[in-house]
Parts: sequence; structure tokens; C-alpha cells
Amino acid sequence: MSNQKKFGVWMDSQHATVAGREHIDSGDFVIISHVKRADTHEPSGEKHEHNQEKMLQGKFFNEITTHMQNAESIHVTGTGVAQEQFMHFLAATPQFKNTKTSESTSNKMSDESLLEYFEKN
Repeated sequence: MSNQKKFGVWMDSQHATVAGREHIDSGDFVIISHVKRADTHEPSGEKHEHNQEKMLQGKFFNEITTHMQNAESIHVTGTGVAQEQFMHFLAATPQFKNTKTSESTSNKMSDESLLEYFEKN
């Protein structure tokens, strides 16, 4: 497992921290990126608000995946249902269909604690 292109993501509905190996498939885990979801705009009706929510979530998930090229294994953790929605997104995305995914629930951690957590999982 140590020679895989392995990534870890801590996320909630508004923020994500993406970690990966220092040298793509070897080395220690390092923080690759912090991704913040775009804010919603003024709602102009329930249907419009729902469509905008889906669009913003899709953009958020797409931005996260740009940091995980050729991933073989991704561990997703965080609070709420965002990580489950993200895993469904990965499964529906051709680039990640064969990627091994796992998940857990965890509170927000410092970057250092998060890196240690991903080293163990």
C-alpha cells in the first residue's frame, strides 16, 4: 500500500484539505491543497436555489479531484454527509471508478494531526 498513489481528504460541506504523498507514490504525506467552496448567491426561488446548490457542490468536488490525479486509493474523512456525497461523486466519475475509497468520520484537525491520521489509515 505504501507505493500506491494514495490521497486523503478531510472535508465538510464548505472546506476540504487534500493530502498526498510527497513524491506521488512514496514519501510522507503532505498537504497538497486547501479547497474552499464558493458561496451561494441570493436565492430567487426554491428550484433555482436547489440547482445552484448542486452546481456549487459539483464545482467544489471537481476542484478537490484536480489535486488527486491518477489516484489509486483515497481515504475521505470529515463531518456531516459531505464525505458520503463526495464518495458517490467519485464512483460516478470515470477517472475514479476503479479507485479504492474508504471513509471515516472525524472532527476538524490541525494539518499536522491530519497528516498523521492519513499515515495510519
